[in-house]
Amino acid sequence: METPGPALQGTQGAAPVWRFLITPRWLGWHVLMVVACWGMLWLGDWQLHRALSGNGLSWAYTFEWPLFAGFAVVFWARTIRDEFRIRRGGGEVPEGAEAVGAAQSLPAGLGTAQVQQPADDADDAELAKYNAYLARLNDEVKGTHGKRYGFR
Repeated sequence: METPGPALQGTQGAAPVWRFLITPRWLGWHVLMVVACWGMLWLGDWQLHRALSGNGLSWAYTFEWPLFAGFAVVFWARTIRDEFRIRRGGGEVPEGAEAVGAAQSLPAGLGTAQVQQPADDADDAELAKYNAYLARLNDEVKGTHGKRYGFR
């Protein structure tokens, strides 16, 4: 986690930025994370005991459950870090700001471009052939689809 700057230490009359972590909503998320991590570690211990008693498949789960708990902790830390960054920056990140920044950093010819008017595909012979093929397939299965499995 980054070192808190002057904006995180708070000023007179303003609440410190970290105070959001003790709101009821965030406290609920903290409790959920603790319970989830404890549960995953317990499941790993349970699989270890099953593996020691002769269940070979349980060896994989013995190591997977603690790994899942580790992923949850990393995700949780990044979520808190991102919330600090948003609050330190003075508000929400505008929608599409990341996309605009990424599009500007790409070399010419890469990325997406807005199409002003869709192309007219009426004279495309290959597309017409493909659409005729799809229509034929639809006619072939119409009325018979699902009968083999007792759905109709």
